[in-house]
Amino acid sequence: MTLSLPGADGVLRPYTSPATRAYPPRTSPRSQPPPSSPPLSPSPSPSAEPFTSRVVFAAAHVVADPLADRGPDDPAAIDWDATLAFRRHLWSHGLGVAEAMDTAQRGMGLDWTGAAELIRRSAAEAGAVGGRIVCGVGTDQLTGPADLAAVRAAYEEQLAVVEGAGAGAVLMASRALAAAARTPDDYRALYGELLRQVTRPVVLHWLGPMFDPALAGYWGSPDPDAATDVLLDVVAAHPGKVDGVKVSLLDAGRERELRRGLPDGVRCYTGDDFHYPELIAGDGTHTSDALLGVLDPLAPVAAIALRLLDDGDTAGFREVLDPTVTLARQLFREPTRYYKTGVVFLAWLAGHQSHFTMVGGLQSARSLPHLARVYELADGLGLFPDPGLAEHRMRTLLTLHGVER
Repeated sequence: MTLSLPGADGVLRPYTSPATRAYPPRTSPRSQPPPSSPPLSPSPSPSAEPFTSRVVFAAAHVVADPLADRGPDDPAAIDWDATLAFRRHLWSHGLGVAEAMDTAQRGMGLDWTGAAELIRRSAAEAGAVGGRIVCGVGTDQLTGPADLAAVRAAYEEQLAVVEGAGAGAVLMASRALAAAARTPDDYRALYGELLRQVTRPVVLHWLGPMFDPALAGYWGSPDPDAATDVLLDVVAAHPGKVDGVKVSLLDAGRERELRRGLPDGVRCYTGDDFHYPELIAGDGTHTSDALLGVLDPLAPVAAIALRLLDDGDTAGFREVLDPTVTLARQLFREPTRYYKTGVVFLAWLAGHQSHFTMVGGLQSARSLPHLARVYELADGLGLFPDPGLAEHRMRTLLTLHGVER
């Protein structure tokens, strides 16, 4: 199979798929992972046993309904069958699902009404198949300027929905809080009020401005050292209330420093889609668990790597997962917040959904050369269960962009 793929310079070059491929790329790990559930499976499939060495969540995307008559400013239309089938795919590999996070286009097409429905449906599905789930709690129902009292009320409303659905909560970074807070003490006070209310330990989320520019200076300071101190203060002041901290700063050194400062029993969930293999593997003293958007397309490969890690084979874990980093860096290249387009593109190529349409028309957020490189890297990793289908769909996209055979 040969395609003419455009490079970053706009020049078409021939690309031929590898003669041999594997799905996943390593077929004989020490602990064989469970088979993938069929794409768009109409009935629940059981969740695989979770990993023993790390707690791992994939932040999952939503599948838009391509037949809904929607404009860019209209509420999202979700294909619920395909969306829930994809979550079963993740659970079938032993990964947990982090629901209604930014990967699901929170604040980029999916409003709070849609997110609340997603949380309820996914939590019910998790209960049906025995899957692990945590869900994002934010303040995105606030559509204009808000004071700290309104920010707190918005968090409380969403927290009630998540806990009412029986799911764990991820207290997401809030654009409204970043705009309303004036001092670090505002963060300490507001998070303290929320943590006193939670009925089970939660995950705190530090999302950097590369993912959302409105979150610059979160925790009350543009100085990352000062911001880290505030976050650690919040955790230390509420023992037993924080399961872990999710760090999405794309700064491995910062994450290592933060996890050294966490109290015993509080996890550091890496959200670093550039350095995840080394951070999960650890430095001999500290390790990171994971809550990652890149695990959405990498689930089968990540499952193999993590079973190896469960067996104590850190070298084998790195051997499987390290080659995926080049693809991750392509997906999350600047402007990083548009990584979701590549994630959904790969789900389409892999057969997990029948179309490349996104909530809010975000499929147009990445260029054809960018997507062509994503295809090439994923194909080289053997990520596609049906390489012929992936090639056909890539050719269709090229044709739609005026690239002739």
